[in-house]
Amino acid sequence: MNRPLDAGTAEGFRAERLVDVLVPTRNRPAELAVTLAGLAAQEGVDGFGVVVSDQSDGDPGYAHPAAATMVRALRHRGHPVLLTRHLPRRGLAEHRASLLAASAARYVLNLDDDVWLEPGTLRRMVTAIGELGCGFVGNAVHGLSYLDDVRPDTHRHYAEWTGQPVPERIRPGSPEWDRAAIHSAANLLHVTEAVRLRPGEWRAYRVSWVGGCVLYDRAKLVDCGGFDFWRSVAENHQGEDVAAQLAVLARHGGAGVLPSGAFHLESPTTVTDRDVEAWEVVLADGQTG
Repeated sequence: MNRPLDAGTAEGFRAERLVDVLVPTRNRPAELAVTLAGLAAQEGVDGFGVVVSDQSDGDPGYAHPAAATMVRALRHRGHPVLLTRHLPRRGLAEHRASLLAASAARYVLNLDDDVWLEPGTLRRMVTAIGELGCGFVGNAVHGLSYLDDVRPDTHRHYAEWTGQPVPERIRPGSPEWDRAAIHSAANLLHVTEAVRLRPGEWRAYRVSWVGGCVLYDRAKLVDCGGFDFWRSVAENHQGEDVAAQLAVLARHGGAGVLPSGAFHLESPTTVTDRDVEAWEVVLADGQTG
């Protein structure tokens, strides 16, 4: 019998930790369990916190026995976990804004509820952002069903930073905007194979934006407005992560990290009404600098 799960309290959770992981979720109990299992297997970043914010139509995903067990495993390993229900739904950006407000950590990892992290991923990302000193670092998600679909034309978009990342003002139609092509399918895995990294080695490379797994310097994200632009966009939007990252890139810089330890579960999306690109609205309003 799976006993009732303690949700925790916002007051008890909020503390000045090194890292908090922020997971928005809706109608994905199985995927959420896999995502939490990946977090429970992370080592080398002691005491990171986890916030799960649920907007499911029925019972919250974390109430499923598999997800609940992973919550307990995280807590057993010394990781504070806060479970919340955030309703009514007001769009993706508002949901991310609420998650950000729940944290007082130095770094926050925005992790989608359909991403599994291989062991060592969080430690590598924390090391990278500490050494690079930029606004965010990202691990683009791999789609393993595309492993045999090699697209060499996308590999030309891979360009490494030779020093610390510098601020970049990136806009649609520019060559820099096309960097995102490297993050489709399994392209980044193929690039990683070609780079031939030594064990424990990582590289920083230039990005326009990264989806699914992004570690921000929380103060720098807040300095750029976070996701407060949610009030300016219709609820049926996507691209809120793009809007936030363009703002951080323009003021503090950012980078992708190779190798990526993030793997997409390739489940059907739960955001089916997405007529508006949030980044288009934000750029039109001049909110990204």
